[in-house]
Amino acid sequence: MRIRCVIGSAMALALVGVGAPAGAAEGDGPDLSRFYDQKFAWASCKVLAGVLEFPGDMQCGKVTVPLDYAAPEKGTIDLFLNRIPASGKKRGSLFLNFGGPGSAGVPGVAGRAKEFGDLTKSYDVVGFDPRGVGFSSPATCGDGSDQPSSALDGDESTAADVMDKFTKAYEECKKHSGPVLQHMGTINVSRDLDVMRHNLGDKKLNFLGFSYGTRLGAVYTAQFPKNTGRLVLDGVDTLTEPLTESSLVGAQGQQTALDNFVTWCARNEGCPLGANPRDAKENIAKLVTTLKAKPVVAGNGQEFTGDDLVHSLGEALYGRGNWPYLSQALTSLITDDDPRSLLRISGSLLPPDPDPDTGPTGSGEEGPGGISPVRVMLRTAQEEEPVKPPPDDNSGIALTAVNCADDPDRLTVADFENDAKFERMARDYAKASPIFGPSALLQVRMCAGFPAGTDFVRGIKNVHTPKFLLVGTRGDPATPYRWTVETAKRLGDSAVVLDNKGDGHGAYFSSKCVKQKVDDFLLYGSQVKSGSSCGSDK
Repeated sequence: MRIRCVIGSAMALALVGVGAPAGAAEGDGPDLSRFYDQKFAWASCKVLAGVLEFPGDMQCGKVTVPLDYAAPEKGTIDLFLNRIPASGKKRGSLFLNFGGPGSAGVPGVAGRAKEFGDLTKSYDVVGFDPRGVGFSSPATCGDGSDQPSSALDGDESTAADVMDKFTKAYEECKKHSGPVLQHMGTINVSRDLDVMRHNLGDKKLNFLGFSYGTRLGAVYTAQFPKNTGRLVLDGVDTLTEPLTESSLVGAQGQQTALDNFVTWCARNEGCPLGANPRDAKENIAKLVTTLKAKPVVAGNGQEFTGDDLVHSLGEALYGRGNWPYLSQALTSLITDDDPRSLLRISGSLLPPDPDPDTGPTGSGEEGPGGISPVRVMLRTAQEEEPVKPPPDDNSGIALTAVNCADDPDRLTVADFENDAKFERMARDYAKASPIFGPSALLQVRMCAGFPAGTDFVRGIKNVHTPKFLLVGTRGDPATPYRWTVETAKRLGDSAVVLDNKGDGHGAYFSSKCVKQKVDDFLLYGSQVKSGSSCGSDK
């Protein structure tokens, strides 16, 4: 799941106790007042050209935070934010996180501005790119050849060989990313969120988190219970299961969703996978295998592999409403060798190379910095020069960095030295999903080179805050409903669960009933009763 690795446990515990002004985590520690009391101002957003247009009233800005909260003198990074200003009497800001980890909030808010229209009656709806993501010092492994996912060449004889290659790949990623890669993880993002809250003038954090964003919301309430306002967690992530188990569950859920899709497709005229559900299931597996051996090339020269197909399928299966478009996209691939629609689904379609005679701006010159402006760029009053677009591999390496940082029980050197255990894991993942299992296991293996993870997330329990709302969907392919129930029990009496009896990953954007109850809670404090549910919108 895209909702879903870098600080040691000792450092994480130190961060929890670091003192800061304005109600930050209590205790002795470095003086953080210059971060909490910095001058902040919203300014207009400008898109130079391309695929993402900002609504006219949207504003952008940036907040500076320490790279290391335990040693703020070591350096800083800038975090980019944007907002839809409140249209009525303002009660404060509502921060959003769209998941990942690795999903950028600035384009998320820009692209879904209309869907938050009701909330903007009382809130400035705020998106932000977490540290290491999007425009906020994005992590990267370079041009792609050094990425951990590209580290294996198929001739590894033992699990130890895999460990060695991923360790070397991590060192390459550090070289390309700079120091931010070693200071990613939800604990630090939570600290950043509190700095942003204070600089935007909010006494309490109001928050709507989707998927991985629910983990961020839970960590924030544990670190800053006195600063917590109204929180909604939709598509609730686990706080207890290690990455090896949660990734396996995610692969199983995605396989179930894929089986449901191919069954639906086979029953519809013109299904590109065949008219029989069993044949359709076999054909999708054959298609993945074929593309791994012989990728196709899109009209812009972009290669489309079997792994790209798996990624696109995973994205499309998050919502049942995507199924007709997915069927059409597969038709284009199978009949015309055209993967562009599938690349659009995964958000991976690259713009065509600029005409060498006219340049990307059409003025006979290259765009700023020689970068094609088809990607999103921003200008703010605080930043005269345009911000470079995030690297293509940013979301992938960010997902790995945060997940590895948050898990104290991920694979160790000893695990990689145990070939029998490693082979058993490979069989378990392949059994869970022949399509999604291998890539899910790859995410687990990619933690090999990263430092040990924190045990703070695993220890969250009985958070004393005002009541907040957890939304769980029965047919969620990425975050099973039981995780919602388990997380609610860990959070204690503050947590109230809304049972959505539908399908898809998360419910706010797909269920009118859920959206209404969430909006009522955030706008008016109207909490649902324990045991409340929403029926399927089918």
